[in-house]
Amino acid sequence: MRRARWIILPKFESPKPVIYHCISRAVNREFVFGDLEREQQRMFMRMYENFSGCRVLSYCFMSNHFHILLEVTPMPEGGLSDAELLKRLRAIHNEAQVDEVATELQEVRKLIRKGLADESYATAIHARFTYRMHDLSQFMKTFTQRYTQWHNRTHRRTGRLWEDRFKSVIVEDGAACRTMAAYIDLNPVRAGMVKDPAEYRWSSYGEAVGGGAKGNGKKARAGLVRAMRAHQGVGADVDLWAHDVSREYRRILLAGAVEKQEARVGRSGETEVKRTRKGMSAEQARREQERLEKKLEEIPYGRMLRCRVRYFTDGAVIGSRAFVNEAFANARERFSKARQDGARTMRGVASGAKGVLWSVRDLRVGVDG
Repeated sequence: MRRARWIILPKFESPKPVIYHCISRAVNREFVFGDLEREQQRMFMRMYENFSGCRVLSYCFMSNHFHILLEVTPMPEGGLSDAELLKRLRAIHNEAQVDEVATELQEVRKLIRKGLADESYATAIHARFTYRMHDLSQFMKTFTQRYTQWHNRTHRRTGRLWEDRFKSVIVEDGAACRTMAAYIDLNPVRAGMVKDPAEYRWSSYGEAVGGGAKGNGKKARAGLVRAMRAHQGVGADVDLWAHDVSREYRRILLAGAVEKQEARVGRSGETEVKRTRKGMSAEQARREQERLEKKLEEIPYGRMLRCRVRYFTDGAVIGSRAFVNEAFANARERFSKARQDGARTMRGVASGAKGVLWSVRDLRVGVDG
């Protein structure tokens, strides 16, 4: 039997949003997602974001996998109004289906007003749909299943599309969240597909800067504002993007987008410079920072953002020491009795975050893979 996904969270006095980094890959890691497929994935992601009440903070759709930084918000106290329920249903259902539910609710409300029924009848109608809202597993299940149906129908294929269950890592707001968002947006740079993350169309930053297929990009900008400012209690306020948030996020991305080179002595005895990591040249990054009227200062974990970091996909919980230890304490049964605490220092290429970020898993082997 498969082990239950880790969604045991630190226990707060009242429900609060929880952020997850979600990853899923195509079967055999085959490169099956082209421009059309990635555009369709983004469309379905936005549909289920609107339906579920969850919020996408950052995302990137690649040729054989995707990343989504998802904030799972609690159900509003007292539940949804009928109007809000119908609005959410319109995100994934056609008008005829929504009209049927609306009519059903109207009839029940009339009976309640006449004293011929109680509120439980309306609650039961809501429950048919709300169990799929504000829930990580339901969001990912409905999103991936709907896309798989479209993909298989379009390409006349059958069977599984995704390699396995999606991976998820709990991410603390603040430094962990903004680092993870940048790590996700830098995927196409690390893969050598673009030099500047703004050039990649199927990512949160590319959509925020380029406006997306419909020419707005408001959702992407709002999500990145939330990723950068959630620890300060700031919501997904798109108006803040044009102020300091866009420049601050751009600065983090540039620290991870600089091309890496190594000088080696060749067989001829002459020194050769070999590019070992694709991206912008240092000069390009410098000029870009001058355009932003800020000096480029490498953040302590800038090098880490240029590399693939296993902790960000397999670390289970990422955040401050206190956050990771609290998550460990509330999922104590998952670990041996000999283990005393949860926070583990990240190693390898992730060591640049030492003293800032911790992981609940100690990935001793292949941490640079």
